[in-house]
Amino acid sequence: MKKDQMLTGRRMLLRIATALGATTTVGLFASDRLSGPRPAPPGPPRPAPRGAAGPQASSRLAASAHRLQPMTSYTPPRLRRAAPPVRRRPFLRMSGAGRTMVLSFDDGPDPRYTPEILRTLRRHDARAMFFVCGEMAAAHPDLVREMADDGHVVGNHSWSHPLIPTLRPSRIRDELGRTSEVIERTAGAPPLWYRAPYGAWNRHSFEIGAELGMEPLAWTLDTLDWQEPGSAVIARRVLDGAAPGVVVLSHDAGGDRSQSVAALGTYLPKLLDAGYHLTVPRR
Repeated sequence: MKKDQMLTGRRMLLRIATALGATTTVGLFASDRLSGPRPAPPGPPRPAPRGAAGPQASSRLAASAHRLQPMTSYTPPRLRRAAPPVRRRPFLRMSGAGRTMVLSFDDGPDPRYTPEILRTLRRHDARAMFFVCGEMAAAHPDLVREMADDGHVVGNHSWSHPLIPTLRPSRIRDELGRTSEVIERTAGAPPLWYRAPYGAWNRHSFEIGAELGMEPLAWTLDTLDWQEPGSAVIARRVLDGAAPGVVVLSHDAGGDRSQSVAALGTYLPKLLDAGYHLTVPRR
């Protein structure tokens, strides 16, 4: 190899080394910037460069802030529960130790009946599940908040109480999705349980419910309170059907529910006296 070729090769190596050194230096400065500024070495203060004040300085600060702004996109999103599996049938009862039962109320909230049900439950320190319709929850958000504040479970009962199997999947998603949004916005957390109106489920409702993070819950004991048989009949049905794990279905809206309200005041203290613990499912 000729001498001038060797010199040319060395010059090339020196250029590469210089470039690598500059890259490493830039990386170190970037690392320092992320970990916080280092104090300046001691020495006489340097005069501020001319033109550092005024609009030009503001634009420099804005540019620096803009360079750091993309870092906020790496902030982890708020953690949500993993989607449950897609069920083929709803839960009909709840498992648990001891003499536990679940009281549930559908179709509300209704300002004529829900407040008295909440007061009765509060008086006996009992918890229940309220499967609310989205349009009712949107109209009475204060009652939804009161349910959540008292420790009750607020579940999804669709937006307008339709017969789910007659709907297209897009309508089912709209009915359940809008209701979940209202519940989360009002109660502070999305619903973890849902119940199909009339107890009419289909494959699409199970799939969409799971996508929205909800488990399907039906009931073990139907009080048939919507038939308005009288508060004594409703109370007797609950007491006769009481057993560990039973889920009781009643209503706090959708018609005249004064009998349901009166019946709760009768059977709830008797269940407690019989040693039952009125609770709600946890997930």
